[in-house]
Amino acid sequence: MPHHRPADSSRTPRFTGPRTFMRLPHVTGLDGVDVAVVGIPTDDAVSFRSGQRFGPEAVRSASVLLRPYNPALDVDVTELSLVDYGDAPTVPGYVEESLRRTAEFLEPIHRAGVVPLAIGGDHSIALAELRAAAAVHGPLALVHLDAHADVWDAYYGVRYSHGTVFRRAAEEGLVAPERSVQAGMRGTLYGRADVDAPGELGFEAIPGPELERIGPREYGERVRARAGDVPVFLSLDVDLVDPAFAPGTGTPEPGGPSSAFALECLRALAGLDVRACDCVEVAPVYDPAGITAAFAASACHEMLSLVALARRR
Repeated sequence: MPHHRPADSSRTPRFTGPRTFMRLPHVTGLDGVDVAVVGIPTDDAVSFRSGQRFGPEAVRSASVLLRPYNPALDVDVTELSLVDYGDAPTVPGYVEESLRRTAEFLEPIHRAGVVPLAIGGDHSIALAELRAAAAVHGPLALVHLDAHADVWDAYYGVRYSHGTVFRRAAEEGLVAPERSVQAGMRGTLYGRADVDAPGELGFEAIPGPELERIGPREYGERVRARAGDVPVFLSLDVDLVDPAFAPGTGTPEPGGPSSAFALECLRALAGLDVRACDCVEVAPVYDPAGITAAFAASACHEMLSLVALARRR
């Protein structure tokens, strides 16, 4: 389990896991850095199965298989200066305090002109990520791939949950809904109002069946047309894909696309101005084979590739 320094420590929390992402150096300075990989080990805001606090460790472990060159996008991620910045100082059992500390941990990364790539952790971490990013860049275009829209007003009677995160982000003015796209949603809901909720907040919503029908190319075109040149926050929940390809997650949703399709959707986003990104909801205890963490690590590599392509411009 990740360990963090006490709350009264002024020093940056150190990564204490067995590996860094892609064997990158563990560095807490930001001079000359393009992307900082950050673990956010928390699962206190989940609604079903827990264990996502171990996601960063599992994804880092799986990432040792990754190589720098991405042939699908013809880009080498080592064109970027990459570091593993360690873990955010989350507090087990205290969702709102974890959000506060995580945002405080991430904001200096943005102020240094560095793109954070966060590995969760449950999806509630996106609120902290967006608070930090918006403090520097202003409201961002949300590009969200997920089986769930995460826009309920409350879940289990509380406002801060992995199922409410993007409603809170819209309410706080952290995202620009008119520039944002949510895609991949599927499965049972509490009522028709849940289908309409993203649109009522101003988001463009592409349900899972429609996403599979239009395919990655048209999806990418629609996202680019809507986001334009606004800074982007890219967020991938691994439950986007069918649990046959990613069983290690907290709220598996049958009937989804393959991991190959999901990676193609990420590649189709080339050209976006990604200022922050994450891959969330890996819960390795439910996946002894580790295929969920392997998918998540590959998805993170695709995100690095998108940043590298953007930096070429």
